[in-house]
Amino acid sequence: MFYSAILLTCVNLLLRMVATSFQVYLSGTIGAEGVGLLQLVLSVGSMAMVAGMAGIRTATMYLTAEEVGRKRPGSIIWVLSGCTLYSMITSCFVGLTVYFGAPFIAQRWIGDPQIVDAIRLFSAFLPVNCLCGVMVGYFTGSNRITTLAAIEIAEQFCTMLCTVLLLKCWAHGDAARSCLAVVLGSGLGACLTLISLLILRLKEPRVSSPRIKVGRRLCRTAIPLAMADNLRTGISTVENLMVPKRLALYHGAQSPLAAFGTVCGMVFPILTFPMALLFGLTELLIPELARCNAAGSQMRIKYLVKRCLRIALLFGTLCGMILYLCAEPLCMTFYKSTEAGKYLKWFSPLAVLLYCDAVTDAMIKGLGQQRASVQYNIFTNTMDVAFLYLLLPRYGIFGYFVSFTVTHVINFLLSIRRLLKITGVGIHVGEVVLTLLAAVLSVFLCRSIHSPLWETVIAVIVLLCLLIVFGIFSGRDLRWIMKLIRNKK
Repeated sequence: MFYSAILLTCVNLLLRMVATSFQVYLSGTIGAEGVGLLQLVLSVGSMAMVAGMAGIRTATMYLTAEEVGRKRPGSIIWVLSGCTLYSMITSCFVGLTVYFGAPFIAQRWIGDPQIVDAIRLFSAFLPVNCLCGVMVGYFTGSNRITTLAAIEIAEQFCTMLCTVLLLKCWAHGDAARSCLAVVLGSGLGACLTLISLLILRLKEPRVSSPRIKVGRRLCRTAIPLAMADNLRTGISTVENLMVPKRLALYHGAQSPLAAFGTVCGMVFPILTFPMALLFGLTELLIPELARCNAAGSQMRIKYLVKRCLRIALLFGTLCGMILYLCAEPLCMTFYKSTEAGKYLKWFSPLAVLLYCDAVTDAMIKGLGQQRASVQYNIFTNTMDVAFLYLLLPRYGIFGYFVSFTVTHVINFLLSIRRLLKITGVGIHVGEVVLTLLAAVLSVFLCRSIHSPLWETVIAVIVLLCLLIVFGIFSGRDLRWIMKLIRNKK
């Protein structure tokens, strides 16, 4: 798991950097109008993708890992058959709905009829993208991480190559054609991924197995995930429509809407960027815990839960402290905004909560608690909408911060309580308190250093020393890390 997580993390970071560079190229090639139209298409496409996917990627990953854990590799063919049928039904239904509703969506929702063709083209590729989700879920559940990493990189470069060729040879600067070129390039990349994964699957040796019933297990796993994803997307849309109107009623600041845009468009990308380093871990925890749960390996489940929560706590504390100390220099470097730096200082202590919550959510899903996760998300998201409606007119962007903090704390407490209950793992509250106290003391002791760089470096060193003094980080942890490296060699 350690080296697979490292591999996935490196690939994710590489693809993020490549995608950012490509976005810069697109901005310079298709202009502001083309980028605007593209964002409109992608916003509709994102909603359609969530609805069409209907939780199938995680469901396939979970069911495949279960069969692997039960040592029934021959049954995987029935899992894939059921997941493929489910995906085709949901994706084709959503794709057809979007295709025939494209004129209405373009005219009434977005207000730009130029993007009808681009929306229809995206809907045509929707079943391909959803089937890719099935195959990616299967390969992840089977622990074929290296294969997936190579194919994801190939898909990204195929998408970029096709898009660049279409922009240069066909679009010729036209905004609508440029938008079609980007959608077509992305669709061709998805086709390459699907074909590659299907070929690799067909080359695998066949293992005969009696037919097993997958429908009920699939629905029990996928439908709650689909409900949660669709609900989250719907509530997010409601929030995006409501927040500007409610903020406009706040008279305590000159430009509350600009403050909201600063938080969402500047602060959150920096706050969540280090989570990319946890991407590989959260991606692998779902199938790994599903395999352990199916095999009855309770000792390994407890070990993984304890170890991963500890990693998330230490990593989140470290990132939160660094983001707090570097908030103003980072925001000045990237955005030339002192206001963004102020807001990043507000949100940076929440990094501990957000990172631990991401790992906890992955472990809950891996242990088959999708329904509980859906219930918690519905409850806290609905609470978030209510808080925003009440707090924004009175407190402005500070009300947004309060709502964000309270709902995420409640969601995390519900999730961690569920995880500890089903695994029987206990948390040492004193260790958590000492870890957070070490971070606070490190910031306090280094506050007189005027250089942000040296302040951060010395604070990290002080934090490590305090963790050793408090007994949070010991020689046993160092030996564990060295053992991982020696075993790989």
